[in-house]
Parts: sequence; C-alpha cells; structure tokens
Amino acid sequence: MTLDQPDNPAQIGSALPASPPRLPARIWIALLAIGFTGQLAWGVENQFFNTFLYNQITPDPRPISWMVAITAVVSTLTALTMGALSDRTRTRWGRRRPYIFVGYLLWGVFTAVFPASALASSIGLGVALAILLDSIMTFFGATANDAAFNAYIADVTTPQNRGRVSGALEIVRWVAFLIIYGGAAVFIEHIGYAGFFMLIGGLVLVSGLAFGPLLAEPPVTERPAVSYRQQLLSTLQPGFLKAHRDIFLVLLALALFNLAQQVFFPYLLIYLQHFIRLPALEYSILVAVAILAGGILMAYPLGWLVDRWGRKPVALLAVFCEALGLLLFSFSRSFLALTLSGILWLTPIAAFTITLMAWTKDLYPEDRRGQFAGYYILFGVLFAMIPGPLIGGWLGSQFGIPAVLDGKPGFIPTPLIFQVSALLTLLAALPLGFTRYKK
Repeated sequence: MTLDQPDNPAQIGSALPASPPRLPARIWIALLAIGFTGQLAWGVENQFFNTFLYNQITPDPRPISWMVAITAVVSTLTALTMGALSDRTRTRWGRRRPYIFVGYLLWGVFTAVFPASALASSIGLGVALAILLDSIMTFFGATANDAAFNAYIADVTTPQNRGRVSGALEIVRWVAFLIIYGGAAVFIEHIGYAGFFMLIGGLVLVSGLAFGPLLAEPPVTERPAVSYRQQLLSTLQPGFLKAHRDIFLVLLALALFNLAQQVFFPYLLIYLQHFIRLPALEYSILVAVAILAGGILMAYPLGWLVDRWGRKPVALLAVFCEALGLLLFSFSRSFLALTLSGILWLTPIAAFTITLMAWTKDLYPEDRRGQFAGYYILFGVLFAMIPGPLIGGWLGSQFGIPAVLDGKPGFIPTPLIFQVSALLTLLAALPLGFTRYKK
C-alpha cells in the first residue's frame, strides 16, 4: 500500500514522476464504495430531510431554514473537533478507521430513524425532534466522512496521485447526485419516506460494515506533542498562520469560489422553469446531460491533469472558465445553448473541486490532517452556504420579475444572478495568485 510521507512544501507542485504510486485494489474499492454511500447520505439529508419536514410535519418553510442553519454549524464544529481527535487517536486499528467504521454504522442508523420525528404529538415537538435527529445524524456523518475519511485519503495518497484519487471520488459524487435528484422521488412515491430513509440508512450501514475494514491503516505509535486544547487553538496563533499561509490562502479561494456558486445554484431550477419556461422534462434532461458530460465523464481526466500539469494552473484556469461559462449561460435561451453553456460552467466546478481537494491535502500539516479536514468544511461549506444564497435571494427580490406563483406573490430570478456569480467567481483568483507555488 502506498502511504503518504511528510510532504516537502518546497516540492509541492514540482515535476512529478512519470509513474505515480499506486493504491492497492482493496483501498480503491473501499474509497469508492464509502465515498459513494457517504455522498448519497449527504444528498438525502440536504434535499429530502427538508421535503420530509415540509410535507410530513409542517408546510411552514421557516423550520427548514432553522434545520439547515443548525446542522451546518453542527457539521463544521464536528469536523473540526473530531478531526483533531482522530489526529491524536492511537489504536492498533489506526487513527481514522475506528471513526469511519463506527461513524458509518451510526450514520446509517440515524438516517433510517429520522422519519420517527413525524410521530410526535404536536407540530412544535415534531420540528424539534426532526432538528435533533438531523443534528445527531450530521454529527456521525461529519465525524466519519468529513473528518476521518478525508484525513484518511490524505494519509494514504501522495502529491503524485491525489489528483487521480480526487477525480475518481468526484465521479461517485456526481453519480450520487444524479441518483438523488433523478430517481429518489420515484422511490419515495412507491415505498414512502420511511422506506426510502431506511433504504439509504441501510446502504450506509452496510457500507461501513463491508468496506470499513478494507481501509488498511498502519498503527501510529508516537504521541502528540501538545494537548488537545493546544492543538485546536494553536492553529489560530499568528506564528502558525504565517508558517502555513498557503493552506489558508487556498481555503480562502475555496470559500470565495463556493460562495459565488451558491448565489445561483439554489435558484437554478426556478430560473429554468419560470424565466426560461422549460418544461420539467427538458430542464431535467438539461441538468442530467450537464452532469454526465461535465462532471462524470470529465472528472478522472481532470484529476489526471491536476497531477500532471499542477494544482495552481488548473485552479486558475477553472476560475476563469467558470466565470465565462456562467456569462454564456446567462445569455442562452434555447435548449441546446443552455445545455452547452451548462456543461461549460459545470466542468470548471468539477475541475476546481478536484484541484482543491488534492491541493489542500498536499498542504495539510501531517500531524493535523483531521483537524484541517474540518477547516475544509468550515471554509468550503459554512462560509459559502450562508452568504451565497442570501445574496442570490436579495438579487432575485430586488431585481427579479414580480409574479404570482401558485396564488402567492413572488419574484422570478433573472440572468443577473449568473452574471453576479461570474464576477464573484473571479475573486477566487486573488488568494490563489498569492500562494507560493513552485513549478
């Protein structure tokens, strides 16, 4: 098995060997299977926990916003604290594997029992129980996937093969995305919410049981030099920030890029349905084709390019191509033009994601990879998903087209959300330009 050695920051991005080190087949199988079921579970939590709360407990949209905000904070704090704890764990099973194995089992259990929140005797109690169960599920999911699993990937890969591994994991992410947004509603219609959540929870649980033991990990014997509290707080000290400036610059670029995408992404289907006026079948096909062509088919070649060409060039190119693709999409009106320009903005998202997944792992301090996997969530999710949709919603209400939808007054978002997103995307190039990257 190829295990990562301490990376030399001066060599990151330098010329790479012609033949990158290979991971054993058992590790590849475990990474893809665990990565896929984890993305499947997160997709269900992000989309269908919300619809369950709306359809089964209360049609008031406010509890959804409470649940989303609370669980976003829970996932971030969990990834930071449990990731740091995994850095300090010393067992004969390794550092990360116990958290992945146990975390996936309990992640599956609490996914399956989430529908029990609808059995509460009152709406208020049902909302509180749904938020509680979602938060517990998020705790185990963030522990197992966001913290331990992502740190494990950094442990067993090297700068020579991280791009390929990140590309392969990006493929399974988009496949899970297709399944959730393309087929989940059909399952719910036939077996109900309870059956659907039990099915997904069962898949996650079985994935942990079957593939967790395949994650071979040599035991780490040396003891941490600092206390747990010192490890958490030391990363905020000026000396540490200065010594690791590149990782924080890259994380800042991640936050800016993801924030820009969140300006338009929550309103994409609303825009296609009400501004462009595409039938449901057509915009479903459009999204599916864009995901297949721009995400699934391009992910592994993009990962190869990240390893061969380098992190910084691919990241910068992705930023400018994303801005261009969004501008073209904003001026597109026909189905063909929307599909082609949709591929043009989705492919750079995949490229940027793969690059940043590999680049940040290159720069993680070796003894704090779990903790910095938590920082990845802090910058890439929390700092992006709160302000981004608020900006998009403000643009839609201030500059959108007034309309009455289903008997309720509202606003239809215009192409402006894509144009503003394109401009904000370019901001991600600024911190990337200040990184000390050697080629």
